[in-house]
Amino acid sequence: MHKPNDNWKSRAVLFLLSQSVSLFGSTLVQMAIVWYVTLETASGGWVAAFTICSYLPQFLISFWGGVWADRYHRKALIIGADAMIAVVTLILMLFLPYLQGRAFLLPVILAVSAIRSLGAGIQTPAGNAVIPLLVPEKQRMRFNGIYAAMQAAVQFAAPAAAGIILSLSSLRISLLADVITALLGIGLLAGLRLPPQERSRSTATYFSDVKTGLRYALSHRTIVRVLILYGLFIFFAVPGGFLAQLLVSRVFGSSYWYLTAAELAGFAGMTTGGLILGAWGGFQRRETTLALGLASFGLLSVEMGLTKRFPLYLALMALYGISMTVVQTSVTTIIQDQAERAIHGRIFGLMSTLYAGALPLGMAIFGPLADIVPIQVLVVLSGIALLLTAPASRPIFERF
Repeated sequence: MHKPNDNWKSRAVLFLLSQSVSLFGSTLVQMAIVWYVTLETASGGWVAAFTICSYLPQFLISFWGGVWADRYHRKALIIGADAMIAVVTLILMLFLPYLQGRAFLLPVILAVSAIRSLGAGIQTPAGNAVIPLLVPEKQRMRFNGIYAAMQAAVQFAAPAAAGIILSLSSLRISLLADVITALLGIGLLAGLRLPPQERSRSTATYFSDVKTGLRYALSHRTIVRVLILYGLFIFFAVPGGFLAQLLVSRVFGSSYWYLTAAELAGFAGMTTGGLILGAWGGFQRRETTLALGLASFGLLSVEMGLTKRFPLYLALMALYGISMTVVQTSVTTIIQDQAERAIHGRIFGLMSTLYAGALPLGMAIFGPLADIVPIQVLVVLSGIALLLTAPASRPIFERF
């Protein structure tokens, strides 16, 4: 079995920086495009179309991306996906002044968003499968926690940067920023020498590899339960997390200050959660950390749905963000430790597929329901559902 070298820390940090820089540019452009379309059209249909294009292609290709991550060099896949996204974004930036009229401009931006989503579906499984090559098993929870903190910080900073750029300049400059960050990320990753990976030696077709990955996940008691819990977690996190702006506007008021404060609290909590795990490393038994995260996440969701005081809501939202990071980091670490190395890509591809499927499904169900049932009720009920999932995470290991 491969063991990381003594200089694993410097390699891991270089990988983390490369992915964080790339994520910053991608998030910046994603937010800039959504805001641009919102301001230009004021159409819920167009915003919904762009949201679908941000997730559906990733949902469709993630598992295939996992197959490729097991067959081919993962660094090359990450660089290739990043380069594809950068090239498409650069083409849009260059031709944007010549795209006149909404009837032509918006479909083109929609197509570019779909291609960018495809790139994310290839890059994400390969990136998650790289970490076990670099980081020793005992240090993975810490590293994944630090990685989660940096991702949360990037996802907080990128929308602010997008807003500043759109206010002072234009969508073209936002697109250029993504091209530059992609080149920086590629440059950093290109200088990183990865240890040899255990590639799939299968000579079968890609469909056979897909079946093998699904068969492996379903037959592995630990992995199948963790993936089911992860899918349920993302689905039931929609009312309290992804519809938080709706709750704030309806319960506390539609002030921009309220909406911004809620976003700040959530991202601050997610960043803090990653730093806590980075320093602490979680319980010795990973399932205990996962169970704690699920239980606290569910309890906090219930309390957020019941509170009528905004300062208390903000405090709960910060703790909610901490719990979200604990759950997501625990799931990632468990899969990294439990799955066979030669099949890591396919398992993380399946995980990405679950995320890209459960989130839009939750939005499609809870969004319309929030116009019929008070959003607070949905937040409380989803919290109770999450509380019920917590005990299911405890017996998932015979020994760890």
